[in-house]
Amino acid sequence: MSNTIVQGKVSFVNHEKQYVMIEYEVNGKKKTINGIVDDKTQLQLKKEGVIKKTHVFHIGDLVNFTVQLSGRGDKMIATNIQYLYNTALDVLLNKAKTENSFIGYLKMADDKIFVKEIDSYLFFPVAHSPWRIQPTEQELNEAVTFSLENMEKKDKVTAKLFNNNYIPEFYAAVKLHKAKTAVEAEVYKISEHGIYLNVIGDKIQAKIPLSKNAATSAISKDIKVGEKIKVVISYLSPQKIIVEQIT
Repeated sequence: MSNTIVQGKVSFVNHEKQYVMIEYEVNGKKKTINGIVDDKTQLQLKKEGVIKKTHVFHIGDLVNFTVQLSGRGDKMIATNIQYLYNTALDVLLNKAKTENSFIGYLKMADDKIFVKEIDSYLFFPVAHSPWRIQPTEQELNEAVTFSLENMEKKDKVTAKLFNNNYIPEFYAAVKLHKAKTAVEAEVYKISEHGIYLNVIGDKIQAKIPLSKNAATSAISKDIKVGEKIKVVISYLSPQKIIVEQIT
């Protein structure tokens, strides 16, 4: 049966241990089987041409797979798992086009934050922010509202929380960015790639790339670690900060 392609539907996803449970039928009898869907396995399948791209699996995903004996020889496992489509995901994406607001619960897996949509049970990763305060155990059990982003690519859909908690330094950076206020940033590292700065303490850090700024590259020869240079925050988001040196 190892070379036979079987079709089934994902009934459970363990995002922390990165495996899925798949329901399928054989001769009219319903069966369940588990399969590993971690990054290493998916990248290998992509390399072998089994799949075109990696996928974050959800409950309700229709998949193709093959059945093989596990390495220990004690059970059958699903291998070569290939995502086909998910009607529940399509329903949410269509709703988001006119009303991009959903309710769900925060979940943690491998130190990453996910939102579990309350009706479909689909999991959506929350875009990482180095300045976001991790949710407490109590917050993991409370309902949150969120919207969907990157909807043009189903395998890249992420959740954007309506309410976020960031460290105080991030809010200070937001004010500086909006006011275009100059900051005395301290140099904590210099390399051939750029000047690394502590913009607000050591919590908000940024880099001035030397290769893109010939003037800065020349100035950097006289700059030493521990010295301060004046910069302005030219771009700021929960994921990224860009600063420019001013004179």
